[in-house]
Amino acid sequence: MEQAGRTGKSCSIQADSLALQEKATQEGLSTVWDRFAAQQPQCGFCELGLSCRICVMGPCRLDPFGEGPQRGVCGADADIMVARNLARMVAAGAASHSDHGRDLVETLLAVAEGKAPGYQLTDPAKLDRVAAQFGVAPDLPVLEKARELALAMMEEYGIKKGHLTFTRRLPPARLEKWRNLGITPRGVDWEVTEMLHRTHMGVDNDPVNLLLQALRTALADGWGGSMIATELSDILFGTPTPRASQANIGVLKADQVNIILHGHNPLVSEMVARAAQEPRVLERARQLGAQGLNLAGLCCTGNEVLMRRGIPMAGNHLVQELALLTGAVEAMVVDYQCIMPSLGDLAACYHTLFFTTSPKAKFPKATHLPFTPETGEDLGRRIVVQAVENFARRDPARVYIPGAPVAQMTGFSVEAILAALGGTPEPLLNAIKTGQIRGAVGVVGCNNPRVTQDYGHVTLTKELIRNDILVLDTGCAAVAHAKAGLKQPEAAAQAGPGLAAVCRALGIPPVLHMGSCVDNARIIHLAAALAQALGVDVDQLPVAAAAPEWYSEKAATIGCYAVASGVFTVLGVAPPVLGSKNVTELLLNGLTAHLGACFAVEPDPARAAALIVRHIEDKRRGLGLEAR
Repeated sequence: MEQAGRTGKSCSIQADSLALQEKATQEGLSTVWDRFAAQQPQCGFCELGLSCRICVMGPCRLDPFGEGPQRGVCGADADIMVARNLARMVAAGAASHSDHGRDLVETLLAVAEGKAPGYQLTDPAKLDRVAAQFGVAPDLPVLEKARELALAMMEEYGIKKGHLTFTRRLPPARLEKWRNLGITPRGVDWEVTEMLHRTHMGVDNDPVNLLLQALRTALADGWGGSMIATELSDILFGTPTPRASQANIGVLKADQVNIILHGHNPLVSEMVARAAQEPRVLERARQLGAQGLNLAGLCCTGNEVLMRRGIPMAGNHLVQELALLTGAVEAMVVDYQCIMPSLGDLAACYHTLFFTTSPKAKFPKATHLPFTPETGEDLGRRIVVQAVENFARRDPARVYIPGAPVAQMTGFSVEAILAALGGTPEPLLNAIKTGQIRGAVGVVGCNNPRVTQDYGHVTLTKELIRNDILVLDTGCAAVAHAKAGLKQPEAAAQAGPGLAAVCRALGIPPVLHMGSCVDNARIIHLAAALAQALGVDVDQLPVAAAAPEWYSEKAATIGCYAVASGVFTVLGVAPPVLGSKNVTELLLNGLTAHLGACFAVEPDPARAAALIVRHIEDKRRGLGLEAR
């Protein structure tokens, strides 16, 4: 079930996805599943990590069966080639999420200097808390404090400090492990640049040394760039609190102007959301025959506005093309990351306007409206006005919106979780100590057409909550769980008796939505806070992470910083490392002695759940807690 590779019923467990895939077939349009099938068989050398294009003496490939070339032109063997390829994946992922964080830093500075009309400091209390961690004087005026924080965070990207401020949130024992391995992250750009330098031909050719720097680069993202992005988004747009919303393609409205917000950065989407509430815009929509203006999210830009505004989610990564196939989308607005280049072609088959907004990310057949903090407010308004006018071009005969929306509860930031517990982690720790909650797992990551859409996420999570394990989720996994009904308080009925009792007492679901992909930083922050409260290292906690359907370089980085932070991490799709026994052994076993955590690969989500349950019970025994 977990391996798809076809475009029939095996491509998804979601009825709306299947219905729209069928519509695509009937209309002769191509989707990600069609292109995946057309690529079969995919390159076995690349799947194993045994191909290299780093220099133009190649490209090179190594024979995994020992009958052909065993070294590249430069002399690199399988261990070097695989380690180098994985390290470059991690560097690209760290650069992506950390560059997202840099955009937020630049916007905070522009707000502080009065150069970003429409933007504001929505959570000044969080500004105070974060600024204090960076040593900003507490008695400064609010805008001056914001400016000093922005400047201090800019230093996190360079080499001035030589350490990352947010790492001080971790237990001292974790920092000591990093020092012993030489992987304490020094600066975000420093680590990414050094990783790329080391993987240039003729530099670092020790596989272990390469992988240690890959971990260091990942940590620079998790405890640097991504955490900066999360904290500053909260300061600028508000720290999420629990709120009701909906999910699946049925959130689109046949009688309204539909605008889809897609990508990973909230800077433009927040301005679009504000412009969509302007009375003159709504009046113009009614003049054109629409009953209103409806915003819906995709991927992590969607998760950002969902967490803070309750804007519903149309779907996750593999739904982005399907949303256009409804024929009901007046405009799709994208920023960057996880956006398919095929969208321009599909939008052109309908009346949909396709807007790109990041100077870093242009797409074929798109209208490019570049964002800057200074022009963001006007840009949001311009997009909404054009989308409303485009409603008149819609062809009602081509509109097809299958399915009905599914209710969900979202908005569980670290602050919101602690507030629900009375402002302290003690109630959660007590529930874990008594065994009502056996442990917690972050189920995160993308969709991948190699895996039946949402099957890995939903199957794994249902099994975990049935075993009284609290699930925290982000990104595409969060959308999958919402569509499966697991984000409603009523879903406590599917949990084990202990977890169900806690959920009913607090009025929460057994699966807590913590945000977008960069907000995996919230999960490791919460784990560090629990470890600090217990006086232990993170690797001693009954916690784990899982990415059942991951595909992106960012996900490789997230997995590496989770493991390096002490969290056992199970992948549903094998990374391209199996061509090297030594690299594979290090990732699956060798890291444990040094970091207290490692990776596991298990495509079957039920078996993955069993691995995690066993791990959590082992950790409970290690803490002297009751184990089953």
